[in-house]
Amino acid sequence: MDGADDKTEEEVHVKVNARRQAKQAKLAAQLAEIGFALPGSLTVKAYRCGKQNCRCHGEPPQLHGPYAFWTRKVNNKTVTRMLNDEEVANYQPMFDNARKIRELVSQLHDLSLELVEPAAASPKPKAPTATKVTSPKTSRPRTRKAAKRQG
Repeated sequence: MDGADDKTEEEVHVKVNARRQAKQAKLAAQLAEIGFALPGSLTVKAYRCGKQNCRCHGEPPQLHGPYAFWTRKVNNKTVTRMLNDEEVANYQPMFDNARKIRELVSQLHDLSLELVEPAAASPKPKAPTATKVTSPKTSRPRTRKAAKRQG
């Protein structure tokens, strides 16, 4: 296809107002300030073991842990690694950076959607709810639309 209608992604332009351009520049600057980031999530859990006479089954229970776990996807498989206290302290800033990146990218997605779907920028109006009317024959509630069809 050698027509004028053929456009690459770089040639397609949308009209961006000054407010959106400023917001995008601010988001880009914030992203540029972020350092290293680790993918996945950090969870901290305490557990009960399987031994019935253990303190974790007592009243009040004294659970084992807390234990920290780093979970992420590697080659489309979930990989979980237990972290010690020193690793948690060292890695926590990178987990925080990853969370900030996700938040900023989400804001950038929302801003971009405003460009191509202006209705996405405004709250969606609520759909009208059907009012119930009672049928004289069956005394069952039905929608007003169904009442019009029958009567």
